[in-house]
Amino acid sequence: MSIGDFSLLELLANTVDILLVWFVLYKLIMVIKGTKAVQLLKGILVIAIVTWLSDVLNLRTLNWMMEQLLLYWGVIVLVIIFQPELRRALEQLGRGRFFSRSAISEEEEREKMVEAIVSATSYMAKRRIGALISIERETGMNDYIETGIPLNAKVTSELLINIFIPNTPLHDGAVILQKNRVAAAACYLPLSESPFISKELGTRHRAALGISEVTDSLTVVVSEETGAISLTKNGELHRDLKPEVFKDMLSKELLIKNAKPSPASLARWNWRGKQNG
Repeated sequence: MSIGDFSLLELLANTVDILLVWFVLYKLIMVIKGTKAVQLLKGILVIAIVTWLSDVLNLRTLNWMMEQLLLYWGVIVLVIIFQPELRRALEQLGRGRFFSRSAISEEEEREKMVEAIVSATSYMAKRRIGALISIERETGMNDYIETGIPLNAKVTSELLINIFIPNTPLHDGAVILQKNRVAAAACYLPLSESPFISKELGTRHRAALGISEVTDSLTVVVSEETGAISLTKNGELHRDLKPEVFKDMLSKELLIKNAKPSPASLARWNWRGKQNG
């Protein structure tokens, strides 16, 4: 069976060939995404456009210079400029990670985010620095992000600590994390109206419970009075968590692959402490 001058097998082979080329190009773009190589590619695109225009407008001298640059020096220049990205791509290919980089990178970013949150909360808990951090999951939190100061910054323990230092412009309110980044600070969260909330809990805990009642977010609270670490989820408040238990709970909720929690962590995880402890 044939279609024109091509057999069905040849057509299938050509289709697979094109799809593979596009897939490899996509993966290469993902490798250089967010690196300086993106800006360098823009520069190369400008040179290519200038070469084409010089040919169309019959600017022979400029066209000759551009062709020399692209044809004779282009490969050497590309290897030198993109050496870090090429090395990283080859390392990932050697480890078998090149074709699954997107999922792995997402997991690595989440692991770094969990580490940053745990490190920051431990630091603030020891010094009794009040904090309120809400992590967006499936339910969008753009309405609450818009009430704060946009940051769109990488999640680091240093940034989180600095935000909640007392008497700084952003310390009052909540930090919202969206897609593994600090979306905004000084955000307003809805307060829970539950009559069963312990009177000893302050505004931060009420806000953490309030947002957990209307979204599926995870919200971390560090008490300014006691330094205790708490976590809210689905309208439940887990109070006075030790750092290792807190890390296990975050990992269980946010990471795809988790280390098996310790027996002590499991015991605390099974405990569903409501507001009155």
